[in-house]
Amino acid sequence: GALTKLHLAATVQAAAPHQRARGRSGPGLVIRKDDLRQATREGREGNLVLFVVDASGSMAAKRRMGAVKGAVLSLLLDAYQRRDKVGLVTFRGKDAEVALPPTSSVDAAAARLESLPTGGRTPLAAGLLKAHDVLRVERLRDPARRPLLVVVTDGRATGGADPVALAARAARLHASEGTASVVVDCESGIVRLGLAGTLAGDLEGTCVTLDELRADSIAGLVRDVQGAHGVQGTQGVQGNRRRAA
Repeated sequence: GALTKLHLAATVQAAAPHQRARGRSGPGLVIRKDDLRQATREGREGNLVLFVVDASGSMAAKRRMGAVKGAVLSLLLDAYQRRDKVGLVTFRGKDAEVALPPTSSVDAAAARLESLPTGGRTPLAAGLLKAHDVLRVERLRDPARRPLLVVVTDGRATGGADPVALAARAARLHASEGTASVVVDCESGIVRLGLAGTLAGDLEGTCVTLDELRADSIAGLVRDVQGAHGVQGTQGVQGNRRRAA
């Protein structure tokens, strides 16, 4: 096959033992076709874990945000020696915002996460669409990076005309692109509507109910879903022998 990217060190290593037999008498190696080595990437790919968090004005909003902040920092510390990135989209009031652009910097994340506002209505569709925009840009930057969407919500949507239908449509947009996803159901109380489970169905993802939302439980959940989808760590480069044409 055609040689597209030469692995220089591996090629020199292959040619060096044969220099006397090939009659080398001056500077420079005598290289033959079967010495050439192709540089190929193989192994594990980098991940992008994108949290989409309900920051609307419910009683549990502060506890929810505290747990998610801890989880983001925990994942970043865990991914310190890998190519992983973590990002955060929040939705509340009338719109959604990128609270933490995808990053692998623990310091940058801590600074952004120090103060995040809560309150207002629940524009779930806006949050999912904002997440779609973030993932679209990241796919263009690095097509090999595998995205994982973590939606932290009770599944309720308010504000605007037919907000539940809009949220379902936005969720199916993610599903149509094959994005791995998990919904962390934050619904509490005696009467449960099960809307988070419906959202997970629209995302074609997994729904997990946590009575007590803690940073370590979210971080552990993300790692479990990463493993289930074959999402792993860094790529390595090694020299492969080039096949003769």
